[in-house]
Amino acid sequence: MTIKTLIVVVGPTASGKTALAIRLAQQFQTEIISGDARQFYAEMNIGTARPTQSELQLIPHHLVGHISINQPYSAGLFETEAQMLISHLFQQHNQVILVGGSGMYIKALCEGFDVLPDVPDNIRVELNQTYIQQGLSTIQQMLAELDPVYYKQVDLNNPQRIIRALEICKVTKQPYSSFRKGQKVKRDYRIIKIGLDLPREELYLRINNRVEEMMQGGLLQEVEQLLPYKTLNALKTVGYTELFEYLDQRITLPRAIELIKQNTRHYAKRQMTWFKKDPEIRWFNPNDWQQILNYLQTELS
Repeated sequence: MTIKTLIVVVGPTASGKTALAIRLAQQFQTEIISGDARQFYAEMNIGTARPTQSELQLIPHHLVGHISINQPYSAGLFETEAQMLISHLFQQHNQVILVGGSGMYIKALCEGFDVLPDVPDNIRVELNQTYIQQGLSTIQQMLAELDPVYYKQVDLNNPQRIIRALEICKVTKQPYSSFRKGQKVKRDYRIIKIGLDLPREELYLRINNRVEEMMQGGLLQEVEQLLPYKTLNALKTVGYTELFEYLDQRITLPRAIELIKQNTRHYAKRQMTWFKKDPEIRWFNPNDWQQILNYLQTELS
């Protein structure tokens, strides 16, 4: 009996994950699930480096542009949706590809996710208003007081993650960290993880070039259309916040573009820090197709 296998492709932004995932899907005659939280939103196309129309036509992709920026979404919801999709796809395929750079979402699917209580909208709105009006340092300080354990673990430059933890603290009157059991769920399929890594200079060059291509491809026009929704959580992300600043006449366009490049490089560094902690990931240069294929075929046999 063939063991059903989820092949997970991870790595920093601009490392070549999409191209490799498509090649693997062609090799194994299967389909792709996105594990990139920014690509879930229908209105965010250019700035999230979503697969092109031709790439989407080459191989069926799932969980790409499937929700609106107005819809609340979480790693827990992603886990549920992706699990249902995987079960369905395994009826036709022995292998399925999961690709993305959103570490928490990938982890939720591969290892399970702690069940958290529902949060009333008014608490979420209040915390977001605090962040908008008083800045990142204020919500960082709130977290330090309410949950010093998670404060030492969280990416302190990620306001969405801080706000999520504060929501739970406020609703339950308990630290968010007390809900994080960290017990892995045993999946009924095998998981093989591939990581893509590039020399820093090469990755940074690819990031800078990609930002230039996005601008030429209409990123500014995309962001202009989203300006009325700039306070939504989904849009508090690299490539959008910087251009909102420009459209609000706070910075020049060249400065906004430079900030997008800089913040994307910082984001890539945080992604690598997250993924390097996972001992199950086998790392490759994205150009090492034959080595990647040999490794997978050995593991699958």
